Amino acid sequence: MDITMRLAQQPEADELLGRSPLAALVGMLLDQQVPMEWAFSGPYTIAQRMGADDLDAHTIAAHDPEAFAALLSEKPAVHRYPGSMAKRVQQLCAYLVEHYGGDAAALWVDADTGAELLKRLKDLPGFGEQKAQIFLALLGKQFGVRPEGWREAAGGYGEADVYRSAADITGPESLAKVRAYKQEMKAAAKVKAKTQPKPQPGRTKG
Repeated sequence: MDITMRLAQQPEADELLGRSPLAALVGMLLDQQVPMEWAFSGPYTIAQRMGADDLDAHTIAAHDPEAFAALLSEKPAVHRYPGSMAKRVQQLCAYLVEHYGGDAAALWVDADTGAELLKRLKDLPGFGEQKAQIFLALLGKQFGVRPEGWREAAGGYGEADVYRSAADITGPESLAKVRAYKQEMKAAAKVKAKTQPKPQPGRTKG
């Protein structure tokens, strides 16, 4: 795997994402409650602080939890919530060690269908339905991992010519479009929440 990425908007961090399946997976894990560039630059920062040029699932899983949390908490912090995210990264790596011999790419190299790959991704610690679908779309659109039915399994994120998630970011312009889409979705959700009728308290029989 040696793909040109633009998710971190930082050459060294994007280079790591393009050649390291685990870095891409960890970046996706970190992509919540922080800007995407911050999340996807995280794997490079972690590797640098561990004195390595890549992430290793065995090494991270075996790392002392307090020391690993401190490593992510150093300024600038890897995430807005470095302590809890350090725990999640270690849980993810421990799962990969147990089920895939520590090889993140083993998740998808032999997946026959998009549905099968989606299930494998959803089984990962920290990956719910949406995160799994976005990463599946990222694999299909930018890494050429396209098992049968991958677009359908990725839902709306798998559609071509859209700007909805990290899967669609190939540079500053597409990043701006994805960010605008997310802001629209948040605004729509707020409007929906305000217009929904409040549940009436039920009557009790005396």
